[in-house]
Amino acid sequence: MIKQIKSFVVNLIAGANIATILLMLLAGYSDRINPEHHPILSVMGMTFPVFLLVNLLFLFFWLCVKWKKAWIPIAGFAAAYVPITLFMPLNMRQDVPDQTIKLISYNVCTYGGNYKYEKGFDTVFNYLARQNADIVCLQEDVDTWRRFVMQRYEKIYPYNDTTVLHKNALIFNCVGIHTRYPIIRKERIQYPSRSNGSVAYYLKTDKDTLLVINNHLESTHLTDTERENYERLIRGKMKRDTAKTESMFLIEKLGKNNAKRAPQADAVHRYIEAHRQYPIIVCGDFNDTPISYARRTIAQGLTDCFQTTGKGLGLSYNQKGYYFRIDHILCSPDLQPYNCQIDDEMDASDHFPIICHIKMRENP
Repeated sequence: MIKQIKSFVVNLIAGANIATILLMLLAGYSDRINPEHHPILSVMGMTFPVFLLVNLLFLFFWLCVKWKKAWIPIAGFAAAYVPITLFMPLNMRQDVPDQTIKLISYNVCTYGGNYKYEKGFDTVFNYLARQNADIVCLQEDVDTWRRFVMQRYEKIYPYNDTTVLHKNALIFNCVGIHTRYPIIRKERIQYPSRSNGSVAYYLKTDKDTLLVINNHLESTHLTDTERENYERLIRGKMKRDTAKTESMFLIEKLGKNNAKRAPQADAVHRYIEAHRQYPIIVCGDFNDTPISYARRTIAQGLTDCFQTTGKGLGLSYNQKGYYFRIDHILCSPDLQPYNCQIDDEMDASDHFPIICHIKMRENP
């Protein structure tokens, strides 16, 4: 009788492990789901790390209690290999060759995202001067109404441009580029958005014309209070009834804004496909995680620089418990990335900068 009970309990736990794996796979491959059609399911990618951790706990459990069952979580990890490498790549650091382009993408949050610094612009400016990058793409570069800002950037970069995405009494948003390469022209990628946008910059390098697309896609539009509630929710510091109500509210709101982001990602992808004759770098604040429709759509036919050369979680947003990598750098196959990383020591914004070295591949 006791043996039968033990067998029943083991099978029950094995079933729970399999159910966890199925949910992990649904979350891991949810970036195939178009949020315009299924906004709620599109949010599942955010839950992937939770199921990944639970499956890891199952692995430890089986190794300690019944090691022959360890194949279940191991098979789950194997089936989720692709989303695991997206979410948390484990690449070795590479030697950066000569003649690479150093690129930084950074949402500066109007130069005041982290109010621990009294002079937010000076903190960002001095950081960029020290980094000595060849191309800097900024999002929420909205301080340019102060005349001295562009004059300051001209001291370290010969070519500078800021594109106003939207401006009225309540909303002012821009994306900017500061570079050592001449800006031949720029073009706004057209898609519906109240205050966001993507701009294609054509830069003249030594060997070619480089197309750099700087993006600020639709925000999650979570208020500070909602982010605080989200943090309390994931930490288990919320009563059950309140947690259920708050969970549904957050899922619906995130799904709604995922649906707004989807046609923006589609438009950027179409622009990339129409300009494949150029070497292309796509970067910016996607406001979406590595496992998302927006990132996957834009990344089609491109190399995700952090996935292929980065290491670890690479969390680029750092406020109110919403810890995800929502800033990305992608490049076309004729470019080779090296050592893409998130600089989590630069805390002058609610985002961390993402940095990558990129080299033009030699023609065969």
